[in-house]
Amino acid sequence: MSALSVKKAIFPVGGLGTRFLPATKSMPKEMLPVVDKPLIQYAVEEAAEAGIEEFIFVTGRGKSAIEDHFDHSMELEQTLQSRDKKEALKLVQSMMREPGSVAYIRQQEPKGLGHAVWCARHLIGDEPVAILLADDLILPKKGQKGCLAEMVEAWSKTGGNMVASMSVAPEQTASYGIITPGENAEGMAGPLTEVKGLVEKPKPEDAPSTLAVVGRYIIESGVFAELDKQDSGAGGEIQITDSLARRIGHVPFHSLNFSGTRYDCGSKIGFLEANIAFALARDDLSSDLTQWLKDLNV
Repeated sequence: MSALSVKKAIFPVGGLGTRFLPATKSMPKEMLPVVDKPLIQYAVEEAAEAGIEEFIFVTGRGKSAIEDHFDHSMELEQTLQSRDKKEALKLVQSMMREPGSVAYIRQQEPKGLGHAVWCARHLIGDEPVAILLADDLILPKKGQKGCLAEMVEAWSKTGGNMVASMSVAPEQTASYGIITPGENAEGMAGPLTEVKGLVEKPKPEDAPSTLAVVGRYIIESGVFAELDKQDSGAGGEIQITDSLARRIGHVPFHSLNFSGTRYDCGSKIGFLEANIAFALARDDLSSDLTQWLKDLNV
């Protein structure tokens, strides 16, 4: 059982979002809305539910909209207040985090996820930290906790490093970090698998399994020591999976097969699927949307 707790989270949001051009030419891809909330807000809310108290955004050029989203909009709030739109005002103000709990760091060049995480190293120190990729949007099962909350609960018993995982089709392994699984163990939050190895984007014929890493991590300080080496991996980028793999044998390493459903909002089809799934999960939208889908008769 770990004596530490996970209170900090890193949100790498410096990507260019080229797959969603022209929508992302002047708007960060993390601000694309799923129903009525931007992707990054879902990630922040998931982190807050898991007990995260410090929110660290690793940004790039043209990402000021993210900072503005989690700040006060005085003109909007004053207008809503003067028009007695209490619910709308409450909704806007609910995005605010406690003063001093949000930090922004600039990733000056896109050199991979590992590099983005490394940019936040001075704000982490020797503490464990969660990493959430907003592109990987995870809809919890009804009545269940979010993915990161499940991970934090399991991590409190294992310590070390942990990744979220799911099974993928064999032909999809070249799009993911793939796990060499060890022994299975049942944790209170869900099925845990010991990670014996980790390889980034292997060809199907070279993949050790079809158990893929999804964009949720809890890492210990030793990973930052590995990232300090600035070694390039797949695609010529600094991959966090490489640094995690080098920590195997030094600290415990597990994957957690979370209970929710993951949508790849970095792809257009995944983004469309997420909008429909999240709308169907809402009481105020599900009935009308279900009827419309039936009427399509496709």
